[in-house]
Parts: sequence; C-alpha cells; structure tokens
Amino acid sequence: MKTKIQLLLGGAMLCVVQLAYAEPIFIKAGHLLDVVTGKITNNQVITIDNGIIVNISNKLPDQTDLSKVIDLSDKFVMPGLMDMHTHVVNNLSKAFYDGYFQSPHRTTIGGIVNAEKTLLAGFTVIRNVGADNYQDVAIRNAINAGEIPGPRMAVSGPALGITGGHCDSNALNHSFKERGQGVANGPWGVREKVRENVKYQVDVIKFCATGGVFSKGTKVGQRQYTQEEMNAIVDEAHTHGRTVAAHAHGTEGIEFAIKAGVDSIEHASFLDKKTIRLAKKHGTFLSMDIYNTEYTLSEGKKNGVPQENIDKEKLVGTRQRESFTAAVKAGVNMVLGTDAGIYPHGDNAKQFSRMTRFGMTPLQAVQSATINSAKLLKWQDKVGQLKKGFFADIIAVDGNPLEDITILENVTFVMKDGKVYKD
Repeated sequence: MKTKIQLLLGGAMLCVVQLAYAEPIFIKAGHLLDVVTGKITNNQVITIDNGIIVNISNKLPDQTDLSKVIDLSDKFVMPGLMDMHTHVVNNLSKAFYDGYFQSPHRTTIGGIVNAEKTLLAGFTVIRNVGADNYQDVAIRNAINAGEIPGPRMAVSGPALGITGGHCDSNALNHSFKERGQGVANGPWGVREKVRENVKYQVDVIKFCATGGVFSKGTKVGQRQYTQEEMNAIVDEAHTHGRTVAAHAHGTEGIEFAIKAGVDSIEHASFLDKKTIRLAKKHGTFLSMDIYNTEYTLSEGKKNGVPQENIDKEKLVGTRQRESFTAAVKAGVNMVLGTDAGIYPHGDNAKQFSRMTRFGMTPLQAVQSATINSAKLLKWQDKVGQLKKGFFADIIAVDGNPLEDITILENVTFVMKDGKVYKD
C-alpha cells in the first residue's frame, strides 16, 4: 500500500509517494555523521515511520520485530547527497550532435535512466537546470507519483537566454529557423517567459547571463543580458516564489546577476575580488563544476565535441578552479553543482575530491551537498540532515568520508522516503 503526503517546500508543492508500513522500521547505524557539526556518534538507531525520521536514539525499542530492522552496524550513515546542477534529461548516446537525429522523446527516456543512476549513486535530491518541452517537470512528477525511481527534483524547464546566446540553439544555419525554447529578449519578454515556465510548474528559473562552453559562437565570458533584463527575471521569479539560477562564467555577467538578486551563480569561472565580495554580501550561492573539465578534455574529441568547445573548456578550467579556491577562502556560500550530463551520470561524487583538493575541508564539501544545498532550495526543514521530522533520505558508506572523501564515490546503501533502493 502507498500513501501520498503533500508538503509545501520553497513555494512549490512537493508530492511524495511513500511506502506505508504497518509499523515503524529501524536502521541500526554503526556510525552516524552529523553534517552540521562533523560529529560522529556510534551505535545509533534511526526510527522511520511512513518515510519520515521520527526518532534517533541509542537503542532499539523493547520487543522490536527484527524483520523491521536494517542493520548498518558496520557502516557510516549520513543524509542523502544533493547536486544542484544536473542535466539528467538528455540522450543516452555520448555523441555530441545525436540530439539532432533522434526523437526528443529519447531525451525523456534518457532522463528516466539518468535519474535512477543518480539516485543509486547516493544523490537523493537534484536540481535539473535546463530542459526543453518541460520534460524535467514530467520526470519530477513521475518520480513524486512513485511511477519511476529517482531523486527529489527541483526543475527549471527551458532556460532563458538572449537570441543567439548560450541558451539559444545556434548550430544550424538560418534556413532551419532554429531557436531555443527559452529565448526571450527585453524586460517584458523575459517576464512573459518566466510566467510561462511558472505556468507549467517549474520550481526554479534558470537564465544565461553569459556565454558558455558548449554553445556555438558565444564567447564564454561575455555578458548576455542587460541589468534591466536580469532585474526583471529575478523580480518576476521571486514574485512567484521561485528561486533563480544564473549561468554565468564571465565577471561582468556574474556581477550583474548578483546585483539582480539571483539565488545562485552557476559555474562562476571568472570571479574577481569585487564579485566575491558581492556574493558574500548578498548571500549568493556559488555552484562551481570543477570536475567535468577533466572528462571533457580527456573524452570530448572521442564524443564528437567540436574543437571550438574544447578550446573554451581549456580557457575556463584552470581559471574556474582558481576562482573556487578564492571563494572558499572568502567564506562565500557554496553548493555542490557538477553539471552532470557533461560527464556520465552517476559519477557526481567524483567532484568531492576536487573540492577538497582546491580548498575545502571534507566537512565543507559534505555540507555543500547537504545543508547548503537544502538552504538554496529552501527545503532546509525537510532534507539535508538526519533529524526528527526530516525525510528518511539516508545513505551509507564503508568508511569515514571526513577521513577519505572519495569513499562517497562508492555508496553502498541508498534509502529515499524510507524505501530502500540500494542495499
């Protein structure tokens, strides 16, 4: 039997289908990680009822039915991980231009497959930032209805962008009349597009404030919207209770987006002292994908990525990591955002080791993928911690991630909503 629970999270109604147990179930956790403090408590029992954590104590209740006990006595147990920049909705083929030759329905199928891979890797919450035809909305709804396995998803639908910009579609010549679904120009044009996305039930508004690596003909650091247009996007989105993510590599685009009031900057490659100060002042979250450069440079040509795009990745990669280090030192809000889809889905946790290599402590890296991401989504009262009243989104690994962060690349147990997906 299944039961449906509706909760208001971040202005959007999240409907979660959960297994209804006749009695509570219990997890015996050998080592329990508090992601807020970094403290590890041994030999704890997590009580879960209807997908919600209802108690954490140091012993099982008397006369507990052992068939209701999940024994993780030899594991390190922690909340499910969160990735704030993914593209699960895409073709399963690695070939760069295959999307032009396959039905768009194939990308939805790819999204279903990729969502499950992501969940099994221990990521129980993701943001999907950019998808045509509201395919990410459909996948989110199917997951929430219990029809397919996958993480909780906050989704954006088509990302907004200027004509000919990074969020447009520029590969074909003019006779094909190619145009990205999120293209909108001028303050009233972008407001209309935000309203359209809200109409079709997105959770977050994404727009492209600068050029990007994987678009044709755009300069990766060049600003692409005016201050007035960015202000309009953010004002309209916040009016409707949606958070805003701005794709921004270049310094000026980052500055304009922060001043407009965006909730997060995606990529943030060319930070300087001024933009770091602005991000800290405004409480803006930075989502910096510092792993995928390695995959693009090693596998890009094999996958048919044009030389133009590989050259742009070379331009960005080192500089972005330097910006990451500077932002961490300055104490800016940081979340884990990997750009999954540029590299194979399910490898999301490979970024953790790069985050520690370039300035974070292991605890800060874990926090970026738990409590910080929950705050960005405004879901901090239900996900990101193992705590009474929170969703039972729980993972386990074979060692202490604060001693070896790479252990998170091999999650051995995954539970979401109190249901076990990997054991």
